[in-house]
Amino acid sequence: MPITFGGPLADRGGWQLANDDCSVAKAIDVLGTRSTMLVLREALYGTTRFDDFVRRTHSTDAIVSSRLKRLTELGVLAKQPYREPGERTRYEYHLTDRGKELLPVVFGLMQWGNAHLQPDDGPFQLSDRATGEPVVITAVTPSGKVVELDDLVVSANGDWASASRERAAVDVDDLPGQMA
Repeated sequence: MPITFGGPLADRGGWQLANDDCSVAKAIDVLGTRSTMLVLREALYGTTRFDDFVRRTHSTDAIVSSRLKRLTELGVLAKQPYREPGERTRYEYHLTDRGKELLPVVFGLMQWGNAHLQPDDGPFQLSDRATGEPVVITAVTPSGKVVELDDLVVSANGDWASASRERAAVDVDDLPGQMA
């Protein structure tokens, strides 16, 4: 069974998702390239220096430079200067809190790839440092309850929720923003 839509969203024919306002579409627009995801993977693995990003992602200098610049502009990475003796000042790239929040995205992709695209469960797995127990990326409530796909409900949020409560039927053209 797929995810359920709640409240005014239950009538999926009564509203339309606009890609310009969709959070998934916006995230893919900025993170959706292979090279960006590999740079994020490396940042999560602890890579901080430009040459190491180039080497470890097997990308060109130009691509890595572009991805690091964009991720820095988005606040996913922060630049910190460093200088080796006798060399010019260079920059290291460190994950910000915003960048660390991408852990479930990157490792969710790894988990799916391990399960469905790799022989023998893939080359790597996430584990709890203290117990060694494997870590699984899944939907969890703030209280820690694991929620299965069949038990998820998508509901209106923010301005969209306020506007939809004022109407018995949703008219997407009158709403200040569309559900993402």
